[in-house]
Amino acid sequence: MQTPLEIVFQGMNSSFAIEERIRKEAEKLERYHSRITACRVVVEAPHRRHEKGNLFNVRVEITVPGRPPIVVRRNPAENHAHEEPYVALRDAFDSARRQLQDITRKQRGDVKLHEEAPRGTVIRLLPDEGYGFIERGDGLEVYFHRNSVIEAGFDSLAVGDEVRFAEEEGEKGLQASTVHPTGGRR
Repeated sequence: MQTPLEIVFQGMNSSFAIEERIRKEAEKLERYHSRITACRVVVEAPHRRHEKGNLFNVRVEITVPGRPPIVVRRNPAENHAHEEPYVALRDAFDSARRQLQDITRKQRGDVKLHEEAPRGTVIRLLPDEGYGFIERGDGLEVYFHRNSVIEAGFDSLAVGDEVRFAEEEGEKGLQASTVHPTGGRR
């Protein structure tokens, strides 16, 4: 890290043991992203009514170049196991680690970007034979069978309905393996 780790305690006394755990967890984060420039951790005990039952809030803020800051909050309303500060810290740092891993995967290009399913319009239906044809945006016709239609089903389709579909090469050319009605009509 370019700037020293910042640890803040609010509503409670500082704790050497908690600070050490935070330092170890922050050090581990650098395994998942080597260019962390800053890390700030806030541990808060907002309810000081009694010794047992206090729920700890933990906020981890991480700065990496070229991205908005990563901010992870672990609040007691989400998990009553946070009566133990080490559990709240573990959960917050686990979430931060996952976000850093996602950023690293995206930067390396390891994340698959899914292409949007092709869209088209039902141009012919042959209900007695149980199939029809979809016209793609480029004008090609794609065959589909009644069993390929999901959601509302084949019988609810009409000529002019817009659909999303997955296509594959069949015995006689292109065919739609899965057809999703979009609810639109041309």
